[in-house]
Amino acid sequence: MPLKVNIKPGEKFVVNGAVMVAGNKGASLVLQNEATILLGKDIMQEHEADTPAKRIYFTILLMYLDEAGRQDYHPTFMRLIEDFMEATTFNEVRRTLLHIVQDANAARYYRALKTCKALISYEEQVLAFGRGETTERPSLALETP
Repeated sequence: MPLKVNIKPGEKFVVNGAVMVAGNKGASLVLQNEATILLGKDIMQEHEADTPAKRIYFTILLMYLDEAGRQDYHPTFMRLIEDFMEATTFNEVRRTLLHIVQDANAARYYRALKTCKALISYEEQVLAFGRGETTERPSLALETP
């Protein structure tokens, strides 16, 4: 089944490891077969992986983009997951981490990235709450697969 992806003007995106930039008018891509694709909003640079959830995300990103080196990243990925599991007592966070592991182990990397984005958002809420920047209680909102 074809996948149509709309790219914003000037947005970077990756298709099968090739970094591309859309022209001034943007682009509309139709993928006719299986491909590894990431839009600019999903791409993270290594220096941006500055929290536990972001480090997990970045490692999944590497597994997704680097098929040849995928197995090299897996031990780091599992260590980061285990460290996060040990650091939390919240069952919803633990369940989310398990979903991420299941998706990554089943090579559903994009889905794992999407779930990890929800974890990053939750982590940001917790940190803001801890710093007293908000009185709103953090909540982990996941889309149903």
